[in-house]
Amino acid sequence: MSGTGTNAVLEALRGGLVVSCQAYPGEAMRDPRTMAQVAQAVVEGGAVGVRVQGVDDVRATAEAVSVPVIGLWKDGESGVYITPTLDHARAVASAGADVVAVDGTRRPRPDGLDLAATVAALRQGTDALVMADCGSLDDALAAQDAGVDILGTTLSGYTGERPTTDGPDLELLEQVCSRAHLPVIAEGRIHTARQAAAAMATGAHAVCVGTAITHPSTITGWFRDALRGASA
Repeated sequence: MSGTGTNAVLEALRGGLVVSCQAYPGEAMRDPRTMAQVAQAVVEGGAVGVRVQGVDDVRATAEAVSVPVIGLWKDGESGVYITPTLDHARAVASAGADVVAVDGTRRPRPDGLDLAATVAALRQGTDALVMADCGSLDDALAAQDAGVDILGTTLSGYTGERPTTDGPDLELLEQVCSRAHLPVIAEGRIHTARQAAAAMATGAHAVCVGTAITHPSTITGWFRDALRGASA
């Protein structure tokens, strides 16, 4: 869908399910072609958008699906590691992402640029939207002021500002939806259809689900643990 305008992307996502298609280094599915195929499969199931990690995955997926692609580049395992620098963001956009997801917290970024400077520079030479992955209401409001297009609750419970909830942080989602004027994508620990529906009812523009749909190792573990508990 690369090359379409802001309104077209946001309307394509409105009220729908975005599926995060990611595998971690060393896992059997850790291959751009596999992730592109997973993306195709979830689109066949009704996903209105996909979220993928890594330049090669973004490129392969953008060529394989016609729905908006939210791209990111994870570099590191702690701190600011979701598309942490302007160079990372530009690479994701160049690979074909319709939306570039970046760390939207108020923490220092590795290249020394603040979020506003990153967003402004990224807008030069690309028409990709910018999604801020936030961990708190203050993050979301600051990201809105920085000029992003979409807010996400992705980092709730992972930055120390909010507790890690059992399931999605609906309290934060409600706060952001009521205080911000940008579309909000609910993301993070949404493991059931009921939780996804609750997030939409809380005011989300769209709901993003990853692990519960596209990470078979984790899903298998849930069932394994349930069976062990039943036979104990």
